[in-house]
Amino acid sequence: MPDENSAITAALRALRLRLPAGQVHDSGPGYDDGIALWNGAVQRRPGIVLSCSSTNDVVAGVRAAREFGLALSVRGRGHDYAGRALVDGGLTLDLRPLHGVRVYPEARIAEVGGGASANHLLAAADEHGLVAATGTIGAVGMAGLTLGGGYGPLAGRVGLAADNLLAAELVLADGSVLRTDSHHEPDLLWALRGGGGNFGVVTSMTVQLHAVPAVVTGMVLYPWKQAEQILGRVREAQQDCPDGLTIQVGAVGSPDGSPALLVLPTWSGDLATGTDPSGPVMALSRLGDPVFAELGAVPYAATVAGRDAMFPDGRHVTLRTRSVPGLSPDVIDVVDRFGGELPTPMSGISLHHFHGAAARVAPADTAFVLRRTHLMAETIAVWPTGDAGDKARHWADEASAALAPHAFSGGYANLLGPEATDQIPNIYGDNLPRLQRIKTAVDPDRVFSGTPLPLA
Repeated sequence: MPDENSAITAALRALRLRLPAGQVHDSGPGYDDGIALWNGAVQRRPGIVLSCSSTNDVVAGVRAAREFGLALSVRGRGHDYAGRALVDGGLTLDLRPLHGVRVYPEARIAEVGGGASANHLLAAADEHGLVAATGTIGAVGMAGLTLGGGYGPLAGRVGLAADNLLAAELVLADGSVLRTDSHHEPDLLWALRGGGGNFGVVTSMTVQLHAVPAVVTGMVLYPWKQAEQILGRVREAQQDCPDGLTIQVGAVGSPDGSPALLVLPTWSGDLATGTDPSGPVMALSRLGDPVFAELGAVPYAATVAGRDAMFPDGRHVTLRTRSVPGLSPDVIDVVDRFGGELPTPMSGISLHHFHGAAARVAPADTAFVLRRTHLMAETIAVWPTGDAGDKARHWADEASAALAPHAFSGGYANLLGPEATDQIPNIYGDNLPRLQRIKTAVDPDRVFSGTPLPLA
C-alpha cells in the first residue's frame, strides 16, 4: 500500500488533470486560505485542499480520496470549534465557493449552496421581505448548522433550521449524486434533519422561508452582582413565553472586562407588541438595574450580521455544551459561579432558548430528538494565544462537569467535540438505530464523520 506522501502526490496529479490547477492546493496562498479556520487553535494540515465551485468538483474530490486512500473532510464556512473541517494528511473539500442563494419568493423557499453562510441566505431573502431559520451569528455556515439541528432566535416561531430543510443534493461516499426530499429518499432527508454531516457532502439545500419583515431585539446588560436575581426572573419569563419570543441569556465580559449578565431577546411577532413599553420584550430591560439596554425593531438579516463582530476569526476557542430542562436553582448556581469566573473577557456562557414550534415536533419526526422545552448551554472559552489556553480549557471542563448532574444525558451534536465521550452515545436517543441503518446503507466504509454518530 502506498505511503501517505505518495498517495497525496498521486491524488494531486490526478486532480490537476481533471480540474483547473487553481482549484487544487497543496501549498501557497490558496492552501493557506483553505486551512485558516475561525478557531485559530486548530493546527491541522491536509495534504490537499480542493476548492469546489460545482457539484462535479465535489464528485472529483470524493472519488480521488477513495481512489488514493486519503482521509476526507468537508469545509463549509469553518466555524466548527473542533476543527473537523480539516483532516491531517488527507483531502479537504472547501465548499465556500458554493455560496450562491436563489430565492423563490412566491413559494417562500430558497436554494442554498453548501458553502453559504447565514449572512448569504438572509441577505438574499431580505430582498423579498423574507427570513430563514438561522443561528445567532451570521458567518456560520448554513449547511453545517442545519444538519446538526440549528438553534436560533426564531426557533420558537418557525422551528430549528433542520425543521426548515425541505430537500438536499448530496454527493455520497461512492461519488454518486443523489437528491432527497419528502418523496425521494425520505429516510435520508429524515437523517439530515439533525443527524449531522455523516451521510455525504451536501452541495445544496432547499429551505423554507418565512415572512418576518422585522424583529424586535437588542441587548440588555446587567451587573454580575444581580445575576442570580435576574436569572430567576428570566426563568419566569421563559415559562410563560409566546412562540414569537426567544430569550437567550448568559455570562459575557463587559467593556471593562468584568463579567456581566446578557439578556438577548428576539421578538418575531407583531411589532407594536414587541415595542410596547409594557409588553413582554421591553419588560426584559426592567428585570433589575441594567448598565446598558438597547432594544428596538430591526431587520433580522442586519441584526444577525451585526453579531459577527462578537466572534472574530483567529482567536483560540474551546467549547462545551450541556442541555438542561431550564433555569432551576441548581443551574442558576452553576451559571452564577462560573459566569463570575470567566477565564478571559472574551469567554462566556450562553443559554439558548428552545421552546414553542421547535418543541412541538415529535421526537421521531426528525433525527434531532430532544424536543421538550429546554436550554442549550454553550460554555465557550476564548483566548488570543499563549498560556491562557490551559486555564480556559480547565474552566470550560469544570463548568461542563458542574452542569452535568442537572442536564439531559446527550447534548447538541454541532457543539460536541470528540472529548465528550460521556455525551456522544446519548445524542440521538431512540433515533440512533434508524440513523445507524441509514449510515450503513449510504456510507458503509464510514468516510464521513462531520458530527458525532455512535456506530454499532
